[in-house]
Parts: sequence; C-alpha cells; structure tokens
Amino acid sequence: MPASVARFFHLEERGTNARTEIRAGVTTFLTMAYILFVNPMILSDPALGARAMPFSAAAAGTAIAAGVACILMGLISNFPLALASGMGLNAFLAFTVILAYGQTWQTAMGLVVLDGLIVLVLVLAGVRGWVFKAIPLDLKRAIGGGLGLLLATFGVVEAKLAVIPVSSAKLIASAPDPLAVAPPPLTGGPVHTWGVLLVTVGLIAMTVLHIRKVRGSILIGILAVTVLKVAGDLVTGAPDAAVHKLTLSPPDFSAIGAADVLGACKLALVPLLLSFIIVDFFDTLGTMTAIGERAGLAGTNGEIDGATRILATDAGAAVIGGLCGASSVTSYVESAAGVSEGGRTGLMPVVTGLLFLAALFVAPLFGLVPSEATAPALIFVGFLMLPGLRYIEWENARVAVPAFITIVTMPLTYSISHGIGFGFIAYVLVSVLAGKWREVHPLMYGAALVFAVSFVFLSP
Repeated sequence: MPASVARFFHLEERGTNARTEIRAGVTTFLTMAYILFVNPMILSDPALGARAMPFSAAAAGTAIAAGVACILMGLISNFPLALASGMGLNAFLAFTVILAYGQTWQTAMGLVVLDGLIVLVLVLAGVRGWVFKAIPLDLKRAIGGGLGLLLATFGVVEAKLAVIPVSSAKLIASAPDPLAVAPPPLTGGPVHTWGVLLVTVGLIAMTVLHIRKVRGSILIGILAVTVLKVAGDLVTGAPDAAVHKLTLSPPDFSAIGAADVLGACKLALVPLLLSFIIVDFFDTLGTMTAIGERAGLAGTNGEIDGATRILATDAGAAVIGGLCGASSVTSYVESAAGVSEGGRTGLMPVVTGLLFLAALFVAPLFGLVPSEATAPALIFVGFLMLPGLRYIEWENARVAVPAFITIVTMPLTYSISHGIGFGFIAYVLVSVLAGKWREVHPLMYGAALVFAVSFVFLSP
C-alpha cells in the first residue's frame, strides 16, 4: 500500500498496518452484510401495500448509502466505525410512518433527511459533543457493556439458541386483568439442529484461535462456518439453500433522490421527526463510546479525539440514507467485530464501504454468508466488549445502579437509546434524591428530561 495512504490514516502511530485494517474491514462487512437483504425486506413488506418500496430499489439504495457513509467516515474521521441502515429505525419508518400514519415511502425518506440535517446542526453547534462530555465515565463504560450484551443477544437469537414466541410478538394492550403477565420475550430454542451445531463450532473456533493469538480469528470462523453451511446444503439438497438462488441482475437506482422533503414538513409529522432525532442523537453517542473504548482510542475520561467529525459524519449519513431510499443510516456496533480483528483507523470502514458498493452487483454472493456464521461472531464480540465493566465504581451506588440499569435494559429492550435513556433518568433521580444534585452536569438534567418526555409522549 502507498506510503501516503499509511500516513493519511496514521497506521504506524496507531500500531496497525494495511493488512490488519483490510482484514478488519472485511470482517465488519461480513457481520453487517445481512442488512443488504433485511432492510429491503422491511421497506418492501407486503403489509405496506401500494406504499411499499420496490425491493430492488431498496436493495440498491441500502448498498449505496452504506458504502458512501462508510467511506466518508473513514476519510473524514479516521475512526474505525462502519455505518448502514439502522435496524429499528427502518421498522419504525415502515410500520409507523408509512403504515400507521399513511405516508408514502418518499415522504418517510424526507423525514429521514430532515432528521439528519437537524442532528447535523446540533453537532456543528456543539450540542452533541457537550452532551457526550457531560456523561459520567462509569455510564459511558456501562453503555459499552450494554452494547456488548445487545450484540450477544442478537447473536443468540440469530443462532436460534433463543427464539421469540409467537405469543410475545403482540403486546397485551387491552387485557381485562391488570395483573396479567405476558409470556417471556425469549425462550430456549431447539439445540439438536445442524444450525446450532454450526454456531457452536464457529464460536469454539473463534475462541480457540483467539486464545492462540491467531490473527483473523473471527474472520476465519465466519468463513469456515460459511463453507460448512454451503457444503451441507448442497449435500442435503436443501430447497432454501442460498447457493441455489445465485442470480445477478443490474441495480435499480429509481429510489435515489426520490425523498419528498417538502412533503415531510407537516405539523402532524413532528412527533415522528422527534422520534427519529432522539434515537439518532443518542444511539451514535453510545456506539462511538463503545468502539472508542474497545479500540483504545478513548482518553482517560472516555473522550474521543475528533468526536465532532465522527458525529457530524454520522448525521450526514442519515441524510444520505434518506436521499438513497435506504432509511436512516447510522453507526453500527458490529464495527466492534472489525476492531476486535485489530482495526484502529478509518481505513477499516473504507474497506467495508467498498465492499458494500461491490455488493450492488454481486449481492447474492454475500448472501452465501449464513446467520450461523455471523451469530457466533456477534456473541464472541459481545464478550470482548465486557472487560471495561470491571472499572465501574460498583461500590458507589449513585452511579453503579444507573450503570447497571443501562447494561440490563439495552439487550432486554433491543434498543441502545432506551438503555441510555433509562440509565440517564435513573442517574438524575438517584442523585437528586440522595442530595447530590450539584454533582450532576446541567446537560444531564436536560438529556434525562428529553428521554422522559419521549418515553411518555413519543413511544408507541
């Protein structure tokens, strides 16, 4: 690799090299590649009827938006953080904005563009950075640990080690008995399947290779399980085998630039816009904190050099996502997989971004990577994100209890912003009632109030 590239990304200063960064970028892409299929499926869901996006247009927009956003993150911030269409936000856009509110997908994408522009203004005005600095260090560490458990939860569910019961898919909204209890959100899945065996093999392989200090342990595990899965499908003649569906077709660019920003400027849509802003604003704060800590790029107080550039790029990525018809593009905690492979610079997301752009034309090839291969990677990376929890001042209940609430609620609610919100509110309430209100940064009061209002008035 040219010396100018190494200097640009400060490879030597961060103790890395081009080979390591490329491997980290490939690993990150493989753990995120599912979004190439899941996002278009959500945006084109038949339940949306005539307002659904065309699958092919959503697929192309997803790849382009992720590719461009990742490359910009690498070039502008030189930080190992990859981006793609946000899970949760895409479902909110599809089933709340489009289905419940009856908006067109073009108007929904216009809301995403407005969300990104507003958050970008908040970043450039310093608000996002001030809030980040106001968060107590132990809460920042708790955010990292909570994200680790959230990743592991994703992996466990992908592995089918835990399943979501059909009876838990709908909330009991009008139960006559106020003491009625819903079934558990997750229950144990079947453990005697070929898929669970593959996940177990992958997790053990990654762990052993990590112990033996083999570089690329996660990537090797992903590729090994993929080969085993494809070979098994071919031998058994599985009708749903991905290899049987390999077809190449030209990308559909019809959604590019179709966002209706003016149509999104309606008073009735303000609550929806606020929901997007709150999630975008705080999700990335948590993800950046966790990735910076894991990569060794955080300072003694958890501060990250160049945080404004990172946060501004993330806000701009939401705009890109809306303009491409890909929903809101945001930072991915799966970036931790690449960081665990040694990624320390912006070269890592640049590689990931190039692979997303390549997926425009060869997406079916990446579809060969099964959930059985990515699930053990998510579980293992979740484990690698937990060591920072040992530095939390557990004997200080004023901070430790809110930190614990943050850690627990992230995986249980499947939401980064909910975990952060509950932790912030608990921290402020405990501090005030314990007579320590002077030790709380003023911005923490404001952030807790914003979360409280959003939980009461903006939650479904």
